[in-house]
Amino acid sequence: MEVRHNISSRIVEAYIGEYASGKSEIAVNRAIMLARGGHRVSLVDLDIVEPCYTLRPIKKQLMGMGIDVLAWETRETLGLGEVGNIMRPANRWALKRPGDIILDIGYGVEGSRTLNLLEGAGTDPDLKIMVVVNVSRPMTSSVDDIVEYIGQLGRVDALVNNTHLGDETTPEVIQEGAKTVARAAAALGLPVVATTAVEEVAEKIGPKDCMGNQVWAIRRYMPHTLW
Repeated sequence: MEVRHNISSRIVEAYIGEYASGKSEIAVNRAIMLARGGHRVSLVDLDIVEPCYTLRPIKKQLMGMGIDVLAWETRETLGLGEVGNIMRPANRWALKRPGDIILDIGYGVEGSRTLNLLEGAGTDPDLKIMVVVNVSRPMTSSVDDIVEYIGQLGRVDALVNNTHLGDETTPEVIQEGAKTVARAAAALGLPVVATTAVEEVAEKIGPKDCMGNQVWAIRRYMPHTLW
């Protein structure tokens, strides 16, 4: 399901979530998905909440796929340590860019507040805030946990089920996550945009999960991005 709007056909999505939810991985894969579909895409690194993994190491790789990547490069922050996590000045104006925009936001409540630093975030008619949920994580392991967690984040427009156990992920793990995320979404009055799974597992699940949500087949890029 494309998250589109009545005002324009532009896609603007911000991905947030709990620590290790996989939000950055989903943001990267979503940008690749759109670029392969012929869209002009900007992928914006707004993760400044103690990131262990950043887009810096794969920036050139993603740009080679036709994606405009707004992120620091490692050579620009070498030796700065966590000082290098400050927002890149040009990223503040990312919503003014033409084409589709995918925002990788820092984790948790502090991460969601990063959107306040983005010029126009409060008024952009196309912006959708997507919470990536991994039911295998302690803070989002049940319907009640998910509802409580999302209630702390402020505005949220949709959920993405990214339930996984790393290399031990099975279709059954993902489908159980789909059920839990669907129940939480119903309690919150929010849609579930998709369930994600690495390509080999997604192939076993098929185009829709057990709840009827679209399955996004993804590749894992973030394990190679330890900054």
